[in-house]
Amino acid sequence: MATTYDALNAKLKAFIRRQKMFFVATAPLSADGSVNLSPKGYDSLVILDDHTIAYLDLGGSGIETHAHVRENGRITLMFCAFEGAANIVRVYGRGEAIAFGDPGFAEKMALFPAFSRARGVIIVHITRVQDSCGWAVPFYDYKGERDQLLRWVDAADQDTWEAKRYSGNARSVDGLPGLVKPA
Repeated sequence: MATTYDALNAKLKAFIRRQKMFFVATAPLSADGSVNLSPKGYDSLVILDDHTIAYLDLGGSGIETHAHVRENGRITLMFCAFEGAANIVRVYGRGEAIAFGDPGFAEKMALFPAFSRARGVIIVHITRVQDSCGWAVPFYDYKGERDQLLRWVDAADQDTWEAKRYSGNARSVDGLPGLVKPA
């Protein structure tokens, strides 16, 4: 049976911090839009308090999370136990997408001192937390992080990296606005 909480407690926080990977789900308001589900790794998540989580958006092949969150705010994070006792924790909330060109980005980026740059920071204002059995989740052994994304993020000089982010992340697959260069 699932248990629902209004906020994170010490046990849920400890479980989340032990996970090496989590998943982010968002969707546009349009019934014709695409539901987006993205895996996230690295040490890219911080628990700010019982009602707030932030994670670093290093970039990817699309801009769906930013576009969906900016359109409607809906976001869900899911954490699965791939070792130890079976468990799944879902964090439901209202998202806030702060891109690298937005006011306040440097302050949010400071939450992740191990990273030199990122496309954005996603803040999740928690509205509900649910844990459930996770009995169908298989065991997997963690062997380490892939370094391709970090190498790609760090490969270009800042101006080239920014230009590529704006050109490649201007619109979501559903046509919603993505990254918008400040005027």
